[in-house]
Amino acid sequence: MKNLCPCVMRPLLLSALAISAALGSALAQNRAIGFKQGMPFSEGVVAGNTLYVAGQQGPDAHGKVTGTDIAVQTANTIAAIKKIVEEAGFQMTDIVSVTVYVTDVNEVAKMNEIYKKLMPDPKPARATVQVAGLIGGAKIEISAIAVKH
Repeated sequence: MKNLCPCVMRPLLLSALAISAALGSALAQNRAIGFKQGMPFSEGVVAGNTLYVAGQQGPDAHGKVTGTDIAVQTANTIAAIKKIVEEAGFQMTDIVSVTVYVTDVNEVAKMNEIYKKLMPDPKPARATVQVAGLIGGAKIEISAIAVKH
């Protein structure tokens, strides 16, 4: 290697450094957020610079969703997402995509009023899907993907 000219040596060293960094990132383990032993899922998982937030619902202070309207459930759902996002070291503005599941498409307008107030601009890409039902009788569930800038 002594006899290589600097114009060849520098790119070789930079390539080795880049490969080393890439391997280090690739070998980094996923980090679970909000996992409780015995539960079938984590609240979120960080993989590299991406956070995957499991579907969140918006129960009231007593842990129930029944009897609360979609506006309250939406606000509480976004608060639950925010808690996971921040616990993972991300910000709400890092969210790039959400999927919203609702049990009644006729309530999407009410949900949107709260969603628009609580989700920061620019709004993430979004899909909204009507489903036959959600666990616990919830009216809404939201999952999210965040990418650190």
